[in-house]
Amino acid sequence: MEPIRRHFDHQLPFTLLLDYKETKSPQRELPDHQHDWYEFIYVYGGKGSFFIDQTFYEMHPGDIIVVPGNTVHRGFPDNEEPVTSSALFFSPALIHNHTYSESYPYLKLFDAAKTNKQYKYTLSPEHAEILQNDIEAIHREREQNQQDGGQALTLLLHLTLLHLNRYCLPQAAEPVASSPLLPEWFREALSYINDHLDQPLELGTLAGRAAISPAHFSRVFKQRLGMNVTDYIATKRIFAAKDSLLQSSYTIEQIAMACGFESLPHFYRTFKRITSMTPAAYRKSNRAY
Repeated sequence: MEPIRRHFDHQLPFTLLLDYKETKSPQRELPDHQHDWYEFIYVYGGKGSFFIDQTFYEMHPGDIIVVPGNTVHRGFPDNEEPVTSSALFFSPALIHNHTYSESYPYLKLFDAAKTNKQYKYTLSPEHAEILQNDIEAIHREREQNQQDGGQALTLLLHLTLLHLNRYCLPQAAEPVASSPLLPEWFREALSYINDHLDQPLELGTLAGRAAISPAHFSRVFKQRLGMNVTDYIATKRIFAAKDSLLQSSYTIEQIAMACGFESLPHFYRTFKRITSMTPAAYRKSNRAY
């Protein structure tokens, strides 16, 4: 399933949007999507996972998720205890280097995240409080809608990005030396899986396409994504099934077959294991929303 592209209204008074302290149900989250604007998410509480650039991250209070522009991503709030978070979106046009003694790279963390394939960072309580105050200041400024609000928001955004660089970049420095970038065969395997969820995806076949042994394929997969190949494929198929349940009128059996499950009982078992709901209950709860 191709990711959708979210478009922002560039005619807004400010090319900056803030979803402030929102608690989203799984039904309200967008499917895999991307956008030109940059985004970061601060987690206040609850549980969930976040999918970005073919990697899953668990979300916990104090976490920062960094989303560079044009990067496919998606949130998965927990059914019982969904994440409460603030998401700040901004156009890169807002970022200008202010020259004092030297220019300052405000988007350095976003560039490092994409280079190092590390999109999640965890703040200490002290630093988390500072970032919460930054977000609160942006929220208040947007609510006041002052005539000079654009200038104020731009300054507050620059300060927030400076704090993110200061508190998160030291964490980004650690894996760079010890963790090589993703090998090309691994990226191609993830892309192939994503494009062929409706077809049989066996470990031996995937390893053969990558021209490596199944054992090596499995080992690298587990190291990189934190789950084995079978669980990853099942999770991606369930994500696709959830989208189809909400966006189509196909029967559950049709959706199961289209998402690559060899039998309806297998689909039901896997769906319940991953979502804690049956497919019918998931579809019904969304329609009642």
